[in-house]
Amino acid sequence: MKLYLAGPDVFRADARQWADRSQVLCADAGHRALLPLDEGLAGADAIYRNNLRLLAEADAVLANLNPFRGAEPDSGTCVEIGYALALGKPIIGYATDLRPLRERLHAVAAGDGCCRDGEGLVVEDFGLPLNLMLAVPVQLVQGGLAEALHALGRA
Repeated sequence: MKLYLAGPDVFRADARQWADRSQVLCADAGHRALLPLDEGLAGADAIYRNNLRLLAEADAVLANLNPFRGAEPDSGTCVEIGYALALGKPIIGYATDLRPLRERLHAVAAGDGCCRDGEGLVVEDFGLPLNLMLAVPVQLVQGGLAEALHALGRA
């Protein structure tokens, strides 16, 4: 299978080494990694269009849903997941912490019957580790890329 690897890993200081290791992990599992690296592409529009092309070419998406620059997954990864869902692609998301959102955000029950975070914002209390728009359609596994590949092999 051709696997699009979504996630903020492309922003790492060692992105090229991460990509090389990821390609080997995928190849060892019998798959080909499609990596959204912007090497050689000029400008945001070219990167965007290339990523959409890779998503269309992919048979499935493996998405790093670890918090990025805050408590939520990378916004670009979320867009890629939405696009892949619209294309009917299977998606496996992975994160190191899949505790319920309420626990991860230290939300507490408020007098209005809602769970609220430290800023007073309502936190979904469905027992899901991420916003329901990700947690419902995406198969979630705890761990990293290796665990996502293992889950793909079982699917």
